[in-house]
Amino acid sequence: MNDTNTKIQALEPLLREVLLTLGEDPGREGLKKTPQRWAEALVSYTQGTDQNPEDHLKVMFELGEHEYPEQTDDMVMVDNIEFVSTCEHHMAPFRGVAHIAYIPNPETRRITGLSKLSRLVEVYSNRLQIQERMTNQIAKAIDQILLPLGVIVVIRAMHFCMIQRGVKQRSSSALTTARRGMFLDNPGLEIKFQNYLNLTNKLNDL
Repeated sequence: MNDTNTKIQALEPLLREVLLTLGEDPGREGLKKTPQRWAEALVSYTQGTDQNPEDHLKVMFELGEHEYPEQTDDMVMVDNIEFVSTCEHHMAPFRGVAHIAYIPNPETRRITGLSKLSRLVEVYSNRLQIQERMTNQIAKAIDQILLPLGVIVVIRAMHFCMIQRGVKQRSSSALTTARRGMFLDNPGLEIKFQNYLNLTNKLNDL
């Protein structure tokens, strides 16, 4: 079921039943259009399910033969990529930022547009998710498509399933990481990556 309107039409009566089960009156003024709006919102929140992340990373550029050294640990890095996703366990939002870096392979010389890394985060966040899986999905996609020497992805997020229910921790956040290639073999690269993050955060404070 890929058609947006078809999904919305199928969801509306189901969501109306949810309101009834909760003891609400779907016919009252404030809720008359809620099933439709709720259905539209759910489809929007999960639109990444029908999207292929490769479609974004396929936009690749090849560095010239002499534009990249044969041996390097130079990184391409995009930090503070904001996202909002939906926790599949409680259907509650979680929001945060993703930091991504990869080391281009001098043999393939593949790089992608910087905005495409943000698009990749958007695709995976617009699904029913858990943060741990999303972090690894982003790293895996970059690793498999760009074939870099190394990839690292760090995500920090606040989860409303922890804020609104259960333990009700309003100030805590979750941090997840995923590493591939050189970032697994050389711990110093992660320290270098963290130093870059600290530097950019200081510049943002100026």
